[in-house]
Amino acid sequence: MTWQWLGRNGQISGNTGFVRQAVIAGMTGYSPSPGALLPGHDANIGRPPWRIDAVTLLSCYAFLLMLIPSSLVVGSFGAAGAPAVLLAVAILCWYLVTRQHPGLELDRGRQPVRVAATIFAAAVVAAYISANRHVLPVAQQNSADRGLIILAGWIGVLALAADGIDRADRLRTILRRIVLFATIMAALGAIEFATGVDLTKYIAIPGLSVHQQVTDLTSRYGLVRVTATTAQPLEFSAVLAMSLPIALHQARFAPAALRVRRWLQVALITAVVPMTGSRSAFFGLAVICIVLFPTWRKRDRRLAYAAGIAAPALVWLAKPSLVSSFAALFSHLGSDQSSLSRTDAYTEAVPYISAHPWLGQGFQTFLPQTYFFVDNQYLTSLLETGVLGLLALVACFVTGWFTAQKVRARATDARTRDLGQCLAASIAVAAVCFASFDALSFSIAAGVFFLLFGCVGAAWRLSRTQQLALD
Repeated sequence: MTWQWLGRNGQISGNTGFVRQAVIAGMTGYSPSPGALLPGHDANIGRPPWRIDAVTLLSCYAFLLMLIPSSLVVGSFGAAGAPAVLLAVAILCWYLVTRQHPGLELDRGRQPVRVAATIFAAAVVAAYISANRHVLPVAQQNSADRGLIILAGWIGVLALAADGIDRADRLRTILRRIVLFATIMAALGAIEFATGVDLTKYIAIPGLSVHQQVTDLTSRYGLVRVTATTAQPLEFSAVLAMSLPIALHQARFAPAALRVRRWLQVALITAVVPMTGSRSAFFGLAVICIVLFPTWRKRDRRLAYAAGIAAPALVWLAKPSLVSSFAALFSHLGSDQSSLSRTDAYTEAVPYISAHPWLGQGFQTFLPQTYFFVDNQYLTSLLETGVLGLLALVACFVTGWFTAQKVRARATDARTRDLGQCLAASIAVAAVCFASFDALSFSIAAGVFFLLFGCVGAAWRLSRTQQLALD
């Protein structure tokens, strides 16, 4: 990274730089040259090779989250023992300790994403305290405790991304790795679709045990519904749809040597999204088109429209029955069991909402085996965290959208403008997908959302710092 210490007026503070140099020398035994503190000098020269930064930790988290089946946990920790969850909690502890040390590298300035996440966490904690005013059944108490642990991990990952990613190229690195992991998941899903076999059942990792019973792949209107490493098809479709805008951004601005590879990633992710057999997957794709296409050049829009028209024709040529199966997903909308159960959930939820309108009955306590399936995170949040919790969740989406749009508005180059719009598209896709299933009850979809939300904060902060430097 380039050591560049900006004061309140956007000027480089030399005294702070030398203090920082002394602190680093005392902690690591490495003393950068004075020139490395000035803009235009590459501080990677001479940097200790073992140094771990925020992107390294976040990359490890994304790897554990997206590529290890969600059913595998460290047995002694139970449902909260997923490797990604344990690392995320450790990240929060590391973040809090680092934040107390003025010489360590962590931004402490204004950050709207951090504020929104803090309000959301406060609403969840308030719901937990309210729920514990009386004795809860054992299953609900354990689930509520587990919910706080998982929440701590989400906040840690988000805060580290928003405050710890210190350069634009490092932000691009973590986004590139998220897309890579999503591509691997998509490849696994494509194999499942072709073979009808859930390959994750055969994944065994020493030290991890199966917490949830692994079942065979389901089908819908003749379509095999793939899941890859996720718990169910809806979660898989949400993860891929949230990752797709970032993949599109990377493909459109890829160097010539990587252009084919990046577009193949886009093609694979896009092709596997419908294989989940989920209507919300198509809604997610529609949101991406609505948010992104109007901002592209006319030539790019025409190519995208042509690809959209050609895709169904290619699917029909490959297997004609697939087109009719996809059409059946929407022809039965409102009359099939999935639609009816979601509609009935609104009526059945009224008594429970009335009993605890403001703070709900406790985060992660509305268990389907005790009550009924909701399949709508907004309704679930209303049940579990009340009106305040629902407003806090919606505030996260609103903050993410406008913060990403601010990145676009500040940008002075086409690449950064497109990145801001693509991050906004990912947040919009998440907002739509959360209406189709209990997203915060599924580790991978929720983890990817909070990681991308943190990346929005990092992009906003980096764009703001650049603007201060230019001013």
